Parts: sequence; C-alpha cells; structure tokens
Amino acid sequence: MIRHIVFFSAKEGQSLDEMRTGLEQLGTIPYCDLFEVLDNTKVDPLCDRIDLVVYAEFADEAALAAYKAHPTYSETTRHVRPMRELRFSADVVSKLR
Repeated sequence: MIRHIVFFSAKEGQSLDEMRTGLEQLGTIPYCDLFEVLDNTKVDPLCDRIDLVVYAEFADEAALAAYKAHPTYSETTRHVRPMRELRFSADVVSKLR
C-alpha cells in the first residue's frame, strides 16, 4: 500500500474553505482506497504553518500513477496552485493495511 500525504498552507488572504473545496475534488478520482482532506489542528507549535493535509491510500504504484494522470488531478492543481503558499508531499510504502 502507498500512502500519499500532501501538506498545504494557504497564501495570506486566501480562503481555506475554497482551497479545501478545490482539494476535495481529488477525492472524486478513482484508484484510491481512502481519501481525506483534513485541517491541521496546529497543536504542535513547531508546525503551525500547515493549514490542510491531503491523505490518500493506494493499492500500488500503478494506482497512484493513474490517479495523478487523471484529468481532475491537473484541473485541481491549476485551481489550487495560485491559492497555496507551501506544498510538501510524500509517498510512502506501508506494509500495514
């Protein structure tokens, strides 16, 4: 299983609700077994710059590649990119299910 985790911060003055709504469109793409857009609780004072987290799980690399090749992925990127300040991502392999 591949866990796809992406951290976002919004540019000053940008609506988090609009950004969240845009990112939630990624959840309409097939191929993922689990998809969530989550608010960062900002409990950790060392990581208070991250606003939203996209978390998704994929069966394998082929499913993740198909997800990223889907037209909705490109459309969402074009829509959300101007709203974001930071974006960090990681794709990790987990043996846990």
